[in-house]
Amino acid sequence: MESLSLSRSDLNSILPFLPLSIRAASSSSSLSWSERAQDSLRALSLGPTVSHVDSGEVLFDFILDLRDSLGFYSHPPLSSRALDGFSLFFDEFMSRMDARVWFNEVVPALANLLLKLPSLLDCHYLKSDQLSGHSFSGLRIMNSQHPGIVFLTQELIASLLACALFCLFPSKDRNAKHLPIINFDQLFATLLSDSKHCQEHKVKCLVHYFERICKDTPTGLVSFERKVLPFKQSSYSHGVSISYPTADLWSNSASSLCPFMVVDSGYIEDQEYEALEVDFANEYLGGGALSRGCVQEEIRFMINPELIIGMLFMPCMRDNEAIEIIGVERFSQYMGYGSSFRFVGDHVDTKPFDKMGRRKTRIVAIDALCRPRMAQYEIRFLLREANKALCGFLEHSNYHWSYQSSQEHETHCSSENSYLDSYNSQYGNEKKEDMEIDEDKIGISTGNWGCGAFGGDPEIKSMIQWLAAAQANRAFIHYYTFEEPSLEQLKQVTEWILDHKWTVGDLWKMLADYASQRLKREVKGGFCSWLLPHLNNANSSNAHDMHQ
Repeated sequence: MESLSLSRSDLNSILPFLPLSIRAASSSSSLSWSERAQDSLRALSLGPTVSHVDSGEVLFDFILDLRDSLGFYSHPPLSSRALDGFSLFFDEFMSRMDARVWFNEVVPALANLLLKLPSLLDCHYLKSDQLSGHSFSGLRIMNSQHPGIVFLTQELIASLLACALFCLFPSKDRNAKHLPIINFDQLFATLLSDSKHCQEHKVKCLVHYFERICKDTPTGLVSFERKVLPFKQSSYSHGVSISYPTADLWSNSASSLCPFMVVDSGYIEDQEYEALEVDFANEYLGGGALSRGCVQEEIRFMINPELIIGMLFMPCMRDNEAIEIIGVERFSQYMGYGSSFRFVGDHVDTKPFDKMGRRKTRIVAIDALCRPRMAQYEIRFLLREANKALCGFLEHSNYHWSYQSSQEHETHCSSENSYLDSYNSQYGNEKKEDMEIDEDKIGISTGNWGCGAFGGDPEIKSMIQWLAAAQANRAFIHYYTFEEPSLEQLKQVTEWILDHKWTVGDLWKMLADYASQRLKREVKGGFCSWLLPHLNNANSSNAHDMHQ
């Protein structure tokens, strides 16, 4: 196998956060485990008769020894309750028969997968060189304000997730880089105070994933993309054709509103259409997936565990950023939500693959304002939410803003360079035809983003996401209400608006009018109940007449 270049900036950025060392010879290198860690993993791969790892308690002791062999003495220690959590799950919650399979078959297979990690990463970096011609498209810390994409094989993801299970990722300096936690020790520690058993079922989802991939290692590809709407056009924006829109630009948009379907039952991840599925994200990708969280984002990360690996290298999102992930496989069925969440069995993912080998599951993580209260009705925060959703919903390579004023169009959309062209200038001449996706018929599948625990207004959030989906030229928006009482009139309102052919600008103006009145305490009801009298009294299908 070819050797890696020591000068790689992508490898150098991620290396401090990997459990591997770099073995150098002149100007080339290869990744490797420390000799002591490699010996320990080889013993583990031979099963409990050699390793003596046959219980949760012994497994955690092995993990501590393995961390010592990697020189983690100066790193923050694992959670003090993790030992009890490992013991509780594998020695009490797991049946004796399942535990026997876990320690005799799954743990040795995971050890073999960990032993392959250096060669998998070597292959990954060399493959990324062949794709781009430069060393900027491999696994790396994907820093804030730098758009880019990383492609990982499902096998490499499985190996990295095995590192997370065994708590082998260095934790030193992750906070300084604004990276979320990635090791599983805190998740196991939560089992000690899990009176509702939802944490137990989160772990069951992950254990099921490891059981599945050890029997049949998946062979697809997953992409992780940081999307950025530059706050202003400059050379720093790498040719992206749109900067962070102002309220005036939203108000003047002539884009037609896309079809809006209200779905009263079911889940976003079960929809049957080609759609970008919204992850109601925390600014730190994954939120509380590896700790106490058990709502929409955390549940998605449990049933699609490959999402978790984005937490390894994606720092927190800023107001003008989103993260899109394509290709993850679903492994688990579930029921319930929050404290009632339960793993209920295996899921066989039948989603087709695109020509790059990615499963056609498209997920976009966008973080909403947290507990904004009345501030969410201020224009600056309406704008923040609309632009956050727009950033996530845009397919940047195929986009231009539609204005009512041709002069504004020339001023704000002077650049016609595509997002993929920006990648080419930053990361090399990638094969554009391999990266393009036919987005013509792909819509948005979403729901009460930023509501619930985040405290957002569901009626406002539904309108904001509709505006963003339409402005991003998406084919449709399917909105899952999750039986939210305040959205009972949503279908009536959206049908009327579509019948009367409102533009994005029309709806933005009405939303801004309502928000202004709400701030002044001139109205107490929700947006839909406020808007309906306006609709019923309208004598014209032209929304502009209602503003005069």
